[in-house]
Amino acid sequence: MTLTIDRRSVLSGMAATLAFGALGVRGAMAATSMRFLWWGSKDRTERTFAAIKAYSGKAADVTIEGESFGWDNYWTRLATQTAGGNSPDLIQMDYRYIFEYARRGSLLDLTPYMGKGLDIEAFGDANINSGKVDGKLYGVNLGVNSGITILNKDGWAESGVEEPKDDMTWEQFADSCAKLTAAKKRRSFYGTQDASGLESALECWLRQRGKALYDADGAVAFTAADMTDWFKFWGEMRESGACVPADIQALDQLTIETSMVSLGKAAASFAHSNQFIGYQAISKENLGIVSYPINGTDGKPGQYLKPSMLVSVSAASPNKDAAVAFVNFLVGDEDAAKALGVERGVPASSKIRDFMAPTLDDDAKTVVDYIARLTPKVGALPPPPPNGAGENQFLLKKIAEEVAFKKTTAEDAGAKFAEQAAANIKRG
Repeated sequence: MTLTIDRRSVLSGMAATLAFGALGVRGAMAATSMRFLWWGSKDRTERTFAAIKAYSGKAADVTIEGESFGWDNYWTRLATQTAGGNSPDLIQMDYRYIFEYARRGSLLDLTPYMGKGLDIEAFGDANINSGKVDGKLYGVNLGVNSGITILNKDGWAESGVEEPKDDMTWEQFADSCAKLTAAKKRRSFYGTQDASGLESALECWLRQRGKALYDADGAVAFTAADMTDWFKFWGEMRESGACVPADIQALDQLTIETSMVSLGKAAASFAHSNQFIGYQAISKENLGIVSYPINGTDGKPGQYLKPSMLVSVSAASPNKDAAVAFVNFLVGDEDAAKALGVERGVPASSKIRDFMAPTLDDDAKTVVDYIARLTPKVGALPPPPPNGAGENQFLLKKIAEEVAFKKTTAEDAGAKFAEQAAANIKRG
């Protein structure tokens, strides 16, 4: 058997997008060739190729080619390939988008494979149900995660300002960030990113106030006034110097590599817990994680546990059984666990968690410990996002930048976002 590895790396603008070519096992008996598409950092890509290589020892007749892109470019790529009839066999899927793709008939119903090649019954109902749409299974949970505030611990220590802790209020967070900026221990170094255009931060803020992004019927569950309050809060953060100015925040292309912490522009950013591994992998600084700030008035939980991502199989794949076999390997095999670690989240399989526990390095333990201490405080998983919700994530970023660059007011931006977000959902 001969192992052939061919990696093509393409850097696309500020998105720092990686596109990796084929890594496959090609031998005299090679009979099945599949494609796997995912988003993520360079670290995730290397781990995924390591898992593919491990699989080659168990299925030498299978070739798996891999491609990786940044978050924003990924969904454009997937949509284009799916519409063009060239969908990858294996698809890294997000909870937000699985409903759109499943209801369009683009994803394979995995329900018939349960217990027959797909052994995930021990994951528990919550972890299994996170991949269901209309009662059918279209995605398998690759890991459990939640939102985090990621901290440059070295930057906080240098400033002499106490770093944020779990259960710090938004007001306390703003004050600490303003003090760090004012300390001026580093040039052009601010307390936090400007998260006004970050949907995960907005969602937490809304849930803490008894609101939500979307209700169970798929309609927007916030008002223009809610959005105005959100944009005003971040406007005050910019005025106090607590967060980076607009021209610096514009460098963030929703990737780990272009985040404000990774670029050395801020001492705090918001991310997902599984991303901590990737953040620390590219940083020379000592990083840490705490929960999102809280609303100190009523204590409603804003955070929740969610599938960090899922893996799905294309309904158009000519290799459905082989694809399902690889999915089962990814989530239930010890060799896959060794390769993947917890970079995609804490494994849903208790067997795999127990296997990994003695081998976890400090970064992985940081993630697992965080999920453990957060779990008693979380709220329920929100209703599935409706069709059109994906557009609203990028709409929020666009309108938030307009406010930050003073092209519009918080009031006008709040009304504009509420109106256009509702229109996107209606059209979707």
